[in-house]
Amino acid sequence: MALSGIEIFKLLPKTNCGDCGVPTCLAFAMSLAAGKAELSKCPHVSEEAKSKLSEASAPPILPVTIGTGEKTLKIGGETVMFRHEKRFENPPGIAILISDTMDDAEVKARLEKSKSLEYERVGLTLNTNLIALKAESGDAAKFTALVNKVKDGSDANLILISDKADVLAAGLKACADRKPLLYAATKGNIDAMAALAKENGCAVAAKGDGLEELATLTEKLDAAGLKNVVIDSGSRTVKQALEDQIIIRSAALNKKYRPLGYPTIVFPAEMTDNPMKEALIASMFITKYAGIIVLSDFQGESLFPLLVERLNIYTDPQRPLATKQGIYEINNPNENSPLMVTSNFSLTYFIVSGEIENSKVPSWLYVKDTEGLSVMTSWAAGKFSADIIGPAILKSGITDKIKHKKLIIPGYIAAESGGLEEEMPDWEIMVGPREGAHIPGYLKDWKP
Repeated sequence: MALSGIEIFKLLPKTNCGDCGVPTCLAFAMSLAAGKAELSKCPHVSEEAKSKLSEASAPPILPVTIGTGEKTLKIGGETVMFRHEKRFENPPGIAILISDTMDDAEVKARLEKSKSLEYERVGLTLNTNLIALKAESGDAAKFTALVNKVKDGSDANLILISDKADVLAAGLKACADRKPLLYAATKGNIDAMAALAKENGCAVAAKGDGLEELATLTEKLDAAGLKNVVIDSGSRTVKQALEDQIIIRSAALNKKYRPLGYPTIVFPAEMTDNPMKEALIASMFITKYAGIIVLSDFQGESLFPLLVERLNIYTDPQRPLATKQGIYEINNPNENSPLMVTSNFSLTYFIVSGEIENSKVPSWLYVKDTEGLSVMTSWAAGKFSADIIGPAILKSGITDKIKHKKLIIPGYIAAESGGLEEEMPDWEIMVGPREGAHIPGYLKDWKP
């Protein structure tokens, strides 16, 4: 049973050191009780207290890991119903489905899609990294052959799908070192599936016929010592599946109902045979509130919007995407090429760098760390002013790369030109365009 804030406070060191990011131990205890903080944030808590607080400090929706190594997929760990309350923690995994009844050509094509369909956006690589293997034939040998083929052809994380424990056991034997998700433990096979997951240290999915049966299954898995659990309410209509997702989330977060406090898995392909409608349903589950989404196939025109949606939803709204501070070379600049400066808000950087690239003018771009804020916002916040920009550029090493002493600043901070002339003696401060679209025309007139 979860502890109250006061009960948690009694077990904390009561130093009010603030090392956890909260001013007092009492405030931290209240955050722990509400599921809005993690016990690991307190560096001074004793081991005895850690053991007593483990349940109280666990997120309302337990985190689950699938796979091993650098590509391990982590889902769950959520603490809020709505993104604006804090943030969503772990983006859902998106899987492509491969069946053991498909021919070799189709399997090969889907493996290639899982590897090739990745995209660069605002400096990040968007991809899927999850493959669901279904034992549709019910034949353990055929399923094992598929698992071996996929294992050899991809390093993606795996989901093994069958309602027969012996078939899953055969497939798992071929890829146990990859720690796949086993789908699914049901009312009819719960004991065998629990034993299989526990013996191999794998995550297991529980599938119920409704939420009541699902809660019973997770309680049995918990009693068996299994915490790495994913849940499926069994609903295969869009309306009921959406209702279940919301009820599960609310029960875990607002009611502290532990039997439903796990990330979910959904199958949009089992709700429609229309590929575009399937993508639309998947889009809905990215926001409400799936931990894993299994698609019948990947198509670039529908997968890319889903990946961008996932990126947007699971980006911390309080921490904008930022580009690394430093000197960027665009169009192979030389010692006579222009030098421009901008903020490290990712969108600003990619707009500015894109327009410079379009101009075909070899240029240097210095990106200043403004904590991910745009030019105007960072300037207004005092993070992109002359006394910050000037010393940063002079220490950047750019003077070893160029012969001239000319700096082009964004038009929106023209007011800083005088201050920069004081910070950078002997430099000519030039005011560039206010809008990125005007950069190519401006650079055409550049003279060192």
